[in-house]
Amino acid sequence: MKKIAAFIACAMLSCNCLASENVDGARTREEWARLAYKLALPVLKPMAEGRLHEEYNRARGTLEVSPSWDGRPDKVADMELFGRLMAGIAPWLALPDDDTPEGAMRKELRCLALKAYANAVDPNCPDCLGWHLGGQTLVDAAYLAESFFRAWDALWVPLDDTVKARYIEAYKGLRRFMPPYQNWVLFCSMEEAFLLKAGAQVDEYRLRTGLYKAEEWYVGDGWYSDGPAFSFDYYNAYVIHPMYFECVEELVKARRWIIPYVDKNGKKNARERLNDVKRRMQRYATILERLISPEGTYPVFGRSIPYRMGAMQPLAFLAWRKELPSELKEGQVRAALEAVRKRMFSDDRNFNAAGFLTLGFNGPQPGTSDWYTNNGSLYMTSLFLMPLGLPATDSFWTSPDEPWTSVKAWSGAPFPKDHKWPINPQPLYWE
Repeated sequence: MKKIAAFIACAMLSCNCLASENVDGARTREEWARLAYKLALPVLKPMAEGRLHEEYNRARGTLEVSPSWDGRPDKVADMELFGRLMAGIAPWLALPDDDTPEGAMRKELRCLALKAYANAVDPNCPDCLGWHLGGQTLVDAAYLAESFFRAWDALWVPLDDTVKARYIEAYKGLRRFMPPYQNWVLFCSMEEAFLLKAGAQVDEYRLRTGLYKAEEWYVGDGWYSDGPAFSFDYYNAYVIHPMYFECVEELVKARRWIIPYVDKNGKKNARERLNDVKRRMQRYATILERLISPEGTYPVFGRSIPYRMGAMQPLAFLAWRKELPSELKEGQVRAALEAVRKRMFSDDRNFNAAGFLTLGFNGPQPGTSDWYTNNGSLYMTSLFLMPLGLPATDSFWTSPDEPWTSVKAWSGAPFPKDHKWPINPQPLYWE
């Protein structure tokens, strides 16, 4: 085994990847925390002061929109910027205070975030988000709900009763918008699951429909189709796996046993379905890890590719939750994600002069954006930062760096072969 390890290290040196710097977990955490702070401060500081919308606009060059922008109101970008950022950094902000440099950054951002959350629903604040500005609000309100799910005690509980009541009314108001027949149905489920957790009245139809359709659209081997037709893109990572899991998990916690479904083994309740959904995400995460090359790149395909490291969300989510599949060691997942981060964020090419993310995949590449994309959309990249929610003493950070699958494969070392996941779709019958 020592010879194999030495061989892998030499091979990694020759391909100029992770082993060239032997970055350990503590150094990786430091880099991720710095990036989280760099992403968050230009958003949270002005929003906490009620001046984000003033600073984040096209006239200043801080708001960037796709060359094919569809003309929707610019203010929808504010919620994209805030909601997607918070969904990624919420687990980190939930850690207890400490007197480390990281702890100081985290405490500062948490205080700003709580003020920003209040301003987001204050009708007298210029930064009150555009809850009424059309269907796009369904998307980003769902990510905002995820941020509460991921740090309930740190980000929801401290809000005062007036702010909480405003959020509940704002989320109920989203029922005026109907989702397209694709992954958007899960946004509605997430928003209703948030209302359930907050103790508010729930629209059972909107809650259940997204869960029913996600189950119906499972196509096997860890993949869901995005609606009736399969799309080869990263929306399984951006939306489907995490939101389906989080919604069903909330139903289990609330003891809301949704209508059972039936497969060849008989009826399954919500808890059994949650286990199925988790195992599918684990299979998908195993595939994602294999997509990361020895050089820290991954394939660029499908729409919304400027979401950057948001494509790695299932790996980050399962690592944070301590539920990685047995095939993936924490050290290899951390090392693989760090290799991608270094390829994307080792310099400032992904930021504009004002400190906001710029349109592109790896640098300013506006032609990669879709008609609905603005640079607020790109803060989905923060989703890979969820493992920061594990304390620095956790094994995710203290375990040694390990080569990920493609490093082993391309260096000539032994690596685990892959095969079709044995649990595939069964006919479902809704009762």
